Amino acid sequence: MRDGETILLTGPTSQVGLPVARELAKRHRVLGLARFSKGGDRERVEALGVEPIAVDLADGDLGLVPEDVDVVLHFAVVKSGDFDYDLRANAEGAARLVSRCRRARAFLHVSSAGVYAHAGPVPLAEDARLGDNHRSLMPTYSISKIAAESAVRFAAREFGVPTTIARLSVPYGDEGGWPWFHLMMMKSGAPIPIHPQGPNRYNPLHEDDVLAQIPGLLDAATVPATTVNWGGEPASIEQWCAWLAELTGLEPRFEETPDAFGSLEVDRTRLHGLVAPAAVGWKDGIRRLVQARNPEMLR
Repeated sequence: MRDGETILLTGPTSQVGLPVARELAKRHRVLGLARFSKGGDRERVEALGVEPIAVDLADGDLGLVPEDVDVVLHFAVVKSGDFDYDLRANAEGAARLVSRCRRARAFLHVSSAGVYAHAGPVPLAEDARLGDNHRSLMPTYSISKIAAESAVRFAAREFGVPTTIARLSVPYGDEGGWPWFHLMMMKSGAPIPIHPQGPNRYNPLHEDDVLAQIPGLLDAATVPATTVNWGGEPASIEQWCAWLAELTGLEPRFEETPDAFGSLEVDRTRLHGLVAPAAVGWKDGIRRLVQARNPEMLR
C-alpha cells in the first residue's frame, strides 16, 4: 500500500483485524469501524492511533464513514446465530459499505474457506462446490459468508469498485486463533472434535503473512471482483495438536464426530499468482503463538 493512504478497516478489535490495525496505523490514517459494544475496545484501538467509527453494519448510519477513503479492508463478521440480523450485517452491510466507499481504489472483502462444502482430503479451488459447512457450531456463518460474497460482487459491478474477495482459511498469531483454542482444550482435558474422514487439513495463515499479503490482494482488485483462496501451507488439526503436545507436554484427546467441520484445504495456485507464498511456517508460527500467549506452558 502507498504510504499516507486513508484506510477503512472493519473489525479492528478482532483477532485478525487488531494486528493489522496496529501495523497499518504506523504509516497510514486508519479508520476503525466496529460496534465497539465491549468495554475498553474503543480505547484499545485509539491507543494504536486508529480513529474509531462506531457503526452497526446491520442498520447503522454509514454517513459517519468518509466517502474519500483510499482502501477498504473488510474483516468484520457477525455470528450472533440470528439469521435475520446476521444476513443484514454481513451481506447487506457489506454491499452498503461498497456503495458508501465507491471512490476507493480497492476493496478487500475477507470471506472464508467455510463457504465450501466438505469434499474430503481434496484441495478446493475457487470453483469448488459451496455449502452450509459450519452449521453444526455456527448456524448462520457459512450462509452469511456466501450471501455476503454475492452482495459484494453485485455492488462492485454496480458501483465500479475494484474488489477482491479473499476466502481466508485459518488465521492465527499472537492474538490467538483456532490452534490456541485447541491448546486451551488440551489444557482442560476437553475432547477436540475432528471429522472421521481424516486427516482434517486446513491452511493456517500467521498474522504476519496476513499483513504481508494484503497489498498484493488489493492490487488484484478488479471489476468484476477477483475471488481467491487465502491461506498458508497445509496442516491438519492432528498435526498441529501433536506439535502443541511436543511444545507443552500436554496430550490432545480427539473425538471423532460427523458434526465436525471436516477437511477444508484450499488450492493456492491462484493466490500464488498474486502474492508471495506465506513466509511463516505453521510450526514456527504456533511456537510463537504459545510464547506470546502462554509462555509458562512451553517446555
